Amino acid sequence: MGVEVFGSLGVGLLVGSLAMVAFGADSLVELLSASVVLRHLKEDVGGSQTRGNRTAWFSSLLLLSLLPIIGLGAAYAYLTGIRPEGSLVGIAIAVGAVVVMPYLWLKKRNVGEATNCLPLKIDSVESMACFLMSIALLGGLLAEYFLGLWWADYLATGVILAFVGKEAVESFQEARLS
Repeated sequence: MGVEVFGSLGVGLLVGSLAMVAFGADSLVELLSASVVLRHLKEDVGGSQTRGNRTAWFSSLLLLSLLPIIGLGAAYAYLTGIRPEGSLVGIAIAVGAVVVMPYLWLKKRNVGEATNCLPLKIDSVESMACFLMSIALLGGLLAEYFLGLWWADYLATGVILAFVGKEAVESFQEARLS
């Protein structure tokens, strides 16, 4: 996952692809959330409801923090006329995420359901959203690289922003209901 984070951010900044940067930022949030959930699982073997709720809220806040970052970044890039370029490395990173993320999502979801661990359930939703975002990212990068459709990056960024927003709302609802 670290390769996904640094690869997406680095390549995205290098070629001016906001979709890659947004995907990398979401991957960073997912990595941070997974770290927090892992720490929770290691330290809270008794299954404290309070600690679980705190961890769930923190994961939700991490997601929420992405919305202004991605939204303002997209607005800035569009208003300043930045035209992203397609990248084979970016395409490879997106393909890797399309392959790996469903596995992580299903494993986290199954363990979260089996143990009734809210933080792990929310973390699995983040992995599912990352999988869906990687599909949007891959589509945008392929359109840029092979068809020269530079605006596809902005479209993919919009899709990613919608996924992150939906994911943040769902995780807050899940945390609130527990």
